Amino acid sequence: MNRLFVAFKPTGISSNFFLSRLKRKYGEKKAGFSGTLDPFAQGTLIIGMGAHTKLFRFLAKTPKTYRATLWLGAKSDSLDTEMIEYVDIIKEFSHTSMQKVVKSLEGDLEYEPPIFSAKRIDGKRAYDLARAGIKFELNKINSTIYKSKLINYSHPFVTFEVTVSEGTYIRSLGSIIARRLGVEFGSLSALQRLSEGQFLFDGEKQLDIKKSLNMKQNFYHGDQQNLKYGRVLALEDLETKDDGYYWLDSGDTISIIYINDKSVKYELNKVSVC
Repeated sequence: MNRLFVAFKPTGISSNFFLSRLKRKYGEKKAGFSGTLDPFAQGTLIIGMGAHTKLFRFLAKTPKTYRATLWLGAKSDSLDTEMIEYVDIIKEFSHTSMQKVVKSLEGDLEYEPPIFSAKRIDGKRAYDLARAGIKFELNKINSTIYKSKLINYSHPFVTFEVTVSEGTYIRSLGSIIARRLGVEFGSLSALQRLSEGQFLFDGEKQLDIKKSLNMKQNFYHGDQQNLKYGRVLALEDLETKDDGYYWLDSGDTISIIYINDKSVKYELNKVSVC
């Protein structure tokens, strides 16, 4: 089965465990997902089955939008409710000041990722080192926050939405909001991914891969048998000759090509559209 769709991962289970459920549901052994969600988080997860597992890196899946609830005063090394140590009672803030701080996230942001993350330190995952009690430091990373807005403030819980670049740690954004309010600690009590680029949850409906790719369509005017059998394509037979990735339509299949310095090579060939 070749299938590309968006599923909704519930909270409390890993992305891999959720994928195993979907494999059983659809009777498919070969399947994968793009954009892992932590067990704590819920929301959209792009699923590919069969040959469509090869498409993830070519999909238009950025920027991403999340909705999160921050628990002000909650101390947790994981920056979520998994490892709450204690909760400070803090003063209430005005709605205006809360809106201002949440809005202040917008723009380019440099920050430290959570120690409980999949970052690698000398070949080992940061979360494994953190759970073992090993001290280490992570390099700061950069993210772009395209949009941030306050959804609700019911002290001490702050619900906000952000649209962000790939690889942004929303748990860290919650911690930043807390610090900018002058609160020492803050941890997420809920996290949901609402969308990945153009992809939204819609009941696991099969996606049209021709409308899901993060590249322009090109047109091949040579012998169509060359596409059918994966033969070398000549640059002069392509309508667009500029460097970059393109997809070619062969009806029931597509091919993805890469043009670089007047040479043409296949990245994927004859991927079924259904």
